[in-house]
Amino acid sequence: MKLASFSTHLGPSFGIVRDEMVFDLGKRLGGRYADLRALIAANALGEAAAAAEGTRGDHPLSEVTLLPVIPNPEQIFCVGLNYADHVKETNRETTEHPVIFMRVPASQVGHDQPMLRPPESQKFDYEGEIAVIIGRGGRRIAEADAWDHIAGYACYNDGSVRDWQLHTGQWGPGKNFYRTGAFGPWMVTSDEIEPNALMTLVTRLNGHEVQRATTAMLIHGIAKQIAYLSTFTPLAPGDVIVTGTPGGVGAKRTPPLFMKGGDVVEVEVDRIGVLSNPIADEA
Repeated sequence: MKLASFSTHLGPSFGIVRDEMVFDLGKRLGGRYADLRALIAANALGEAAAAAEGTRGDHPLSEVTLLPVIPNPEQIFCVGLNYADHVKETNRETTEHPVIFMRVPASQVGHDQPMLRPPESQKFDYEGEIAVIIGRGGRRIAEADAWDHIAGYACYNDGSVRDWQLHTGQWGPGKNFYRTGAFGPWMVTSDEIEPNALMTLVTRLNGHEVQRATTAMLIHGIAKQIAYLSTFTPLAPGDVIVTGTPGGVGAKRTPPLFMKGGDVVEVEVDRIGVLSNPIADEA
């Protein structure tokens, strides 16, 4: 099942995406759940599926504005330096434990919405990634149990303002400029993607492939990430884990390849879909 957050002229809602149509669960479930995060927290995915069974969709997909899959997560964790080729191109060393940084919700947009290059920098870089959405929260989750805590998966572009990222040893500023990341187009529920499934990630800039990897190449796998993060903080339904980007980032190419206004960047994950965003210069 594909679940998305979206808006229409009536306001924001959430629903199921099927056959180029959106089934509006905000309306169909009578407002019992405020948003997709609330639906996940209530463990109501079965109720959601039943509400769309045997009926026609409410909106053509082409006529809604897709929002970040979870517009209001409590926490967005990002894992850095988690593919060997990316570690090598950055001249760093593989770490025993995952490298963790945070993003804020205002730093992301949905599918087809412009990612904004800020006027303070000309070094706006792409980072294609796979995002994990937590379904069942918990603390000190064992790796063996981690898959039971996943609601679904989505595509992510951890857009990075490189010079601001490298102002100091802390990456936060360069990872949190307003509307520089993207999260979408929807989440595919975990019942359709088996634990430890092999997924292929591809990033394209203006139609040219710039990154390619599979989840078999992750240094710290998804289950380990969940176990590690839940050790120092409780995970909650709707929390997002952005699992790392492979080699091929623009900053490490010769010459460097940064995104500019008018470009289009795509992140494709074979089990999920394609997240596509135009690049616009922030006014």
